[in-house]
Amino acid sequence: MFATLSDRLADTFKNLRGKGRLSEADIDATAREIRIALLEADVALPVVKEFVGAVKDRARGEEVSGALNPAQQIIKIVNEELVSILGGETRRLRYAKSGPTVIMLAGLQGAGKTTLAAKLALWLKEQGKSPVLVACDLQRPNAVKQLQVNGERVGVPVFAPEAGNGVGDPVSVARASIEEAKRKLYDVVIVDTAGRLGVDAELMQQASDIRDAVNPDEVLFVVDAMIGQDAVVTAQAFLDGVGYDGVVLTKLDGDARGGAALSIASITGRPVMFASNGEKLTDFDLFHPDRMASRILDMGDMMTLIEQAEKTFDQEQAMKAAAKLSGQGGEFTLDDFLEQMQQVRKLGSMSKIMGMLPGMGQFREQLENFDEREIDRIQAIIQSMTPAERANPKMIDGSRRARIAKGSGRMVSDVNQLVDRFFEARKMMMQMARGGGMPGMPGMPGMPGAGKRGKPKAVAKKGKGAKKSGNPAKAAQEAAAAKEKAAAAAANPFGTPKEDIDYEAAAANLNLPKDFSKFLK
Repeated sequence: MFATLSDRLADTFKNLRGKGRLSEADIDATAREIRIALLEADVALPVVKEFVGAVKDRARGEEVSGALNPAQQIIKIVNEELVSILGGETRRLRYAKSGPTVIMLAGLQGAGKTTLAAKLALWLKEQGKSPVLVACDLQRPNAVKQLQVNGERVGVPVFAPEAGNGVGDPVSVARASIEEAKRKLYDVVIVDTAGRLGVDAELMQQASDIRDAVNPDEVLFVVDAMIGQDAVVTAQAFLDGVGYDGVVLTKLDGDARGGAALSIASITGRPVMFASNGEKLTDFDLFHPDRMASRILDMGDMMTLIEQAEKTFDQEQAMKAAAKLSGQGGEFTLDDFLEQMQQVRKLGSMSKIMGMLPGMGQFREQLENFDEREIDRIQAIIQSMTPAERANPKMIDGSRRARIAKGSGRMVSDVNQLVDRFFEARKMMMQMARGGGMPGMPGMPGMPGAGKRGKPKAVAKKGKGAKKSGNPAKAAQEAAAAKEKAAAAAANPFGTPKEDIDYEAAAANLNLPKDFSKFLK
């Protein structure tokens, strides 16, 4: 979503590289580029003015670190200001001290409230809560049915006494849901309300009546991050008409400019609490302003990647694979390789995972064109092998490769590439697991095996000694000269003056190669 903004900001920072200090002209030119980048990203004009003003003031101030170059200084300032306009700190849900916690969702039709209600319920369930979904959208056709289907998919009960499709009183349903939650001991009630195509008096009145009936602990405004400037207008209208405590952004994986996300928190004063960035019901999490700012500036989002890995990776399998790679639990086989690939796949889209790594913005086109089915093809090839072949890939000869290719529906060249890449990857991973770092590099400090490899000892070569002339008279002359120099060196412990140095004799004493001494004349 923020690809255009990221690219423009990256180009702006490139222009500052190589400069020794920030001049007034540099600051003005950078501020102008940042203003254009934000406006092109559809950020609201008041937010752009405030943001650019803050960046210019801080860039001119004394706070700039002398340890950073101009590009790093501006990146640091822009990062901190982005975090500020995105809300500053991560805002978490407030739970009721007694009785069920009531969360009410409000927003326009098409923003994704019903799907988001199920995502939120699944997220709360993973946090150890016992949620219930309440179907109060009785206007939109099949809205109740949709919520019931999504509730069944995430394993969360749905309270839906009315069939909907224009029939029933949503306020009565909302009021009855609280008693139902108390009776069945649900600790979180998520109320899905109706929306409209646009803001109108009837929508506001119904949302206000539901709010008064259930007295929610949190009112969340659900907004489509792809609707641009209209998101700010709608957010302000709901804030004035109904009031809400936080914002939930949906469709963050879209290809729109994303200015709404940067504008709503700053203009309304309400923090963005959650973000939905995919179609799966698991594509939902807390909104972290600092991590979003890092993504925009192409500095990656390693914390989110680590958290996802902790949730999806099997710790026991990972330990077994690590033991094999370090040479303690047998040999790392193609079965282990396939298991690791399947673990990575649980994290989600490979392009999305790679996008969380720092500096991957420059490879955005390759990531967007990455074929997710490539993992399926690799899996088909490996599963077309016999257990013995997977355990010992070295036994896979030409005829076996032809059979594997035929069984997996691939070419023999694909099988060859997979086997070759497996051996290369295994060698590299074993090198790293044993503390050797990357091939050709020393081990990482603190890792097993690091520091065990001593430095190669220098082997002293036996020199031939100084060459002596075969002429007795010349040899005597050289010996006398050497004796004089030794006496002078003893008398002058601070060294011989530069003009008295005999470079030819010194070169001879150093046992340098024959042709090298001419460079010392």
